[in-house]
Amino acid sequence: MGIRLRAIAERLRSSLFFVPMVLVVVGGLVGQLMVGVDSSVDGGVDSLPFFLTSTVDSAREVLSVVAAATITFAGIAFSVSLLVIQQASSQYSPRVVHSLFRDPFNRRVMGAVVGTFTYCLIVLRAVRGPLEDSGEPVIPNLSVGVAVILGVMAILAIVAFIDHNAHSMEVSEILGRVTDTTVEQIERCWPDRRDEPDGIAVDDSVPSGPGHVLTFTASGWLQQVDEAALMEAVPPGGTLRLETAVGRYAIRGTPLGTVWPAAAVPEGAEAAAADAIQLGRVRTMQQDPSYGIRQLVDVALVALSPGVNDPTTAQEAIFHLAQVIREGFVRDLPPPVTTHEDGRRIIHGEAPTHEALLALAFAEIRRSAAPHPAVNTYLLEALHLVHRSMLAEGLGDRAAAVRAVAERVVEGSAGADVDREDREAVAEAFAHRFGPGPA
Repeated sequence: MGIRLRAIAERLRSSLFFVPMVLVVVGGLVGQLMVGVDSSVDGGVDSLPFFLTSTVDSAREVLSVVAAATITFAGIAFSVSLLVIQQASSQYSPRVVHSLFRDPFNRRVMGAVVGTFTYCLIVLRAVRGPLEDSGEPVIPNLSVGVAVILGVMAILAIVAFIDHNAHSMEVSEILGRVTDTTVEQIERCWPDRRDEPDGIAVDDSVPSGPGHVLTFTASGWLQQVDEAALMEAVPPGGTLRLETAVGRYAIRGTPLGTVWPAAAVPEGAEAAAADAIQLGRVRTMQQDPSYGIRQLVDVALVALSPGVNDPTTAQEAIFHLAQVIREGFVRDLPPPVTTHEDGRRIIHGEAPTHEALLALAFAEIRRSAAPHPAVNTYLLEALHLVHRSMLAEGLGDRAAAVRAVAERVVEGSAGADVDREDREAVAEAFAHRFGPGPA
């Protein structure tokens, strides 16, 4: 149930419907409550300040105007949101759209506007003229005053909404949101290496003999894995080798993993395995920080494409990638083996490695940037910063992996169809940051 609830929570955080729906309900309830408050103070209308008193006609006019204005604002808000999403998708990458959906400010403004509209409808329904029903006029003065306040607040919210969305289209804002979310997931999913004891050996050997193959019962992106629940598919003392990982696409009928010994597989292992994983139509970062790296890489690749040719945006994406890689490299990735106290093991056959993260972050960009000397210099500077950070942390092996990528940048530039002076400039940039260049 844990991964199911987390999946629902993730969908709600990305929904443009849930928060406005809640505030529509809140607006209706508050409107009904204020009408009740007005009816209880009906005898004290004369004591109200003049700006809180209304006639039947003025009350209806005010409520109608506020309701009409707010529903118009709601249409503008939804239109602006869709325009921003379309522009971000086409100009940067379709992958960054998810971060825009998760922006709580937009959902709250939309909710406040439609909530105000609902409040005005409820109060407007309670207004009665002297010729209606009992012949006594019903004017909810306090409720009308609150409607005016909510209307003014809705106008200010719309102005703030437009300002917020105008700034949210800046590439630095988009990359910053993706980077912050990715770093947050890295800190949550991957432990700080300094908090872990060193030298712990793990048995990642695969048992001999045939095993029982568990298969996916549906297709979709693998969003989450509940390892504790997955242990229910493993017999005591047995082993499960996962053939996939969070962030991979699963196809129904393909292997999820293999269980040994095959003869001791518990009854209902397939159902237990199916309940222990969460598949979805979209890839998320819930247990997959590498998806944030993928988003930043896509922005850089789009910027380097001939149709866009925006090396400055590529530069920003590269330095944000360096920040993310640094945070990942100072931590140990999750161990390739999870062991239960009764001897059951789960071997993660597709567990991420630091080398794989480094390749994901820079391999495609390095190839696309080969004909761009300026972008190669940006790459070398970003890798230099990560390299220095690894040396300062005492992680010489990881620093060496970063240097190797920088050497590949120089090699790619040397083989590109650019002027000799440009190739030499890239080589000099490497030598200035890393010392003697690659042979």
